Amino acid sequence: MPTKQDFLHTVVEHLDMKTLDVVPLVEAMEKTAFSARDLARAAKIYDRMLRDEECAVILTLAGSLASAGLKRVVHDMVANNMVDAIVSTGAVVVDQDFFEALGFKHYQGSPDADDNLLRELAIDRIYDTYIDEDELRVCDETCGNIFDALEPRPHSSRELIREMGRWLEENGGPKVEDSFVYAAYKRDVPIFVPAFSDCSAGFGFVTHQTKNPDRHVSIDSAKDFLELTRIKMAHKETGIYMIGGGVPKNFTQDIVVAADLLEGDAAMHKYAIQITVADERDGALSGSTLKEASSWGKVDQSYEQMVYAEATLAMPLVSGYAYGKGAWKGRAAKRLSRMFESAKAEG
Repeated sequence: MPTKQDFLHTVVEHLDMKTLDVVPLVEAMEKTAFSARDLARAAKIYDRMLRDEECAVILTLAGSLASAGLKRVVHDMVANNMVDAIVSTGAVVVDQDFFEALGFKHYQGSPDADDNLLRELAIDRIYDTYIDEDELRVCDETCGNIFDALEPRPHSSRELIREMGRWLEENGGPKVEDSFVYAAYKRDVPIFVPAFSDCSAGFGFVTHQTKNPDRHVSIDSAKDFLELTRIKMAHKETGIYMIGGGVPKNFTQDIVVAADLLEGDAAMHKYAIQITVADERDGALSGSTLKEASSWGKVDQSYEQMVYAEATLAMPLVSGYAYGKGAWKGRAAKRLSRMFESAKAEG
């Protein structure tokens, strides 16, 4: 009978864009055609966002990204002032980044594995990667413990993820140094997860609220929307860099409409790029084009680019190009989390 160790032995190693000079490759791709040229244009638009002193850059994350080797790319974008806010699915933030910050790992696997056997061994599979379910339960429990210590009231996901960063500050060690949750905490980059229960944090909420049926922490998703909308209201010029689609994509595009409702005459996102493998023909959001978003008043068409490619291929090139061009070196940190902390203090 195989053991868990027979499967969990080859760790997924995270790409380090700081060690790879992809600028010549991306600039060569600009002279080609099809998806290569689309990617090169997206990379240049992202670089333009970073050079625009008035622009607030919002990164959206959907899909199994940190588990697939992109955690350090996101971390380095936060640590090097290449992103001002993040909107993500819960899995990327909690089950993948925070999970690894607890000292656990993702492992290389196979899509052809015997899933019944994996289940018997308490191994979870994400296509060709494995996670130890027993370790994931520790992540669930840790989230519940963090919630147990907080004031029993509705919180935005941003508040809760910031508390996870604070917990890592107080309880972590060297293993957290490439965590983007921790880097965002240190650099005041807010992280929003509109569907926060849909991950290990959700299981933490189940245990926390069961133990505390009358006085417990809960999620205020409307507060999430308002807080992110306040970022748009405070920054006329915004750029969105979207990996995948889903809730993070729609949530981030919708803040233009919300800002317009509250203030009137809100400017559309000035810059927008999306890396996706989704198809637009079924009318679903994930594959809908940025030009389509313009019809809703969400995205300006001057600097927008769709890139139809899988994230592990395209994101290191787009982000690595912008890192290599170096606009981040002179960029002023916006530290947007302080907007909400100061508002809380005033309240």
